[in-house]
Amino acid sequence: MIKVGEHITIDFLGVKKDYSPDFYEKVIYKIAKAAKVEILNVSSHRFEPQGFTLVALLSESHFSFHTFPERGVISFDFFTCGKVNPKVALKILRKEIEYKRVVTNAFDRSSIGLYDDIYSSPGQKKFYVVKDVLEKFTSKVGQFVEIMDLEEFGNALFIDHEIQVAEKDEKIYSSNFFKSSFDLSKKNNNVAIIGGGDGGVARACLENNSNYIDWFELDQEIVNVCYRHLPKVCSKVMKSNKIKTFWGDAFKSIKDIEDSKYDKIFVDLNDDQYCIELAKKNMKGLKRILKDGGVLTAQVGSKDKKPKQVENWCKVLSKSFGNVKVSGAYVPSFDCNWNFASSIMK
Repeated sequence: MIKVGEHITIDFLGVKKDYSPDFYEKVIYKIAKAAKVEILNVSSHRFEPQGFTLVALLSESHFSFHTFPERGVISFDFFTCGKVNPKVALKILRKEIEYKRVVTNAFDRSSIGLYDDIYSSPGQKKFYVVKDVLEKFTSKVGQFVEIMDLEEFGNALFIDHEIQVAEKDEKIYSSNFFKSSFDLSKKNNNVAIIGGGDGGVARACLENNSNYIDWFELDQEIVNVCYRHLPKVCSKVMKSNKIKTFWGDAFKSIKDIEDSKYDKIFVDLNDDQYCIELAKKNMKGLKRILKDGGVLTAQVGSKDKKPKQVENWCKVLSKSFGNVKVSGAYVPSFDCNWNFASSIMK
């Protein structure tokens, strides 16, 4: 990690007094003395009819005030590359300013980044701690791809800002995906995988002695980037001669597959409504290539975070097969239980 400094932002709320410019100029020198930083220059401006901004240039970076009297808010920020923690300013400002509530945010300015977890709820925001961005691009089929080195989970694949797989716990996802199907039927000689570009499900099939695996994947660039950065997930897949890959639209490709070929079909698409509708539209084709007694298993998302989408997936499978069984497992990098739905051809 490369750390260049520390930053604090302080927002005083419920401020009724409109303090004078002189007040702020005196306060910044009190803060500078306590923080042991040198003020090089001060620039300020008073706005009409209200509001005031002051910026102090420091040898060790800067601090500033911005006031919003009409909202009863005074905002302060302090960034320093010095040895003293900028939080020393808070103690001084609490004594100098009359307020109802204070909101403080402190963070390091460094090479470590925070990446928004899009599954966060509005009231509980969460982030991934990013050590490095290893690769970032938009694939030819239009998917925004990022490979990041995460502090807790190692190298991870994100597609369209959503985590797909992480080195540390990928086996939890793929092994439970496979188990969901295996619990309904032990036959797994011939397998088809729809999607799953990281290769984890294909690897799980190999580890469970599947002999023939047809892998239908839309985006070859996803597979290639995972080969480069997630070898723990897909190295066995790269070396195997048991896997045949079909590039492009999976549902077009399966039209050329013979009837009743597969013991298992794994549908590893997104859990969004578009993919649910896509699977529903092509379910007849999937059933055609599945053997009697064969099992179709789909990853359907999280009951904890997207219960409606899990329900919609289950409705599609139940209507098509007359049965559906839901299983799940906690995946730490997803920060939730993740669900898989399986139906058997009877």
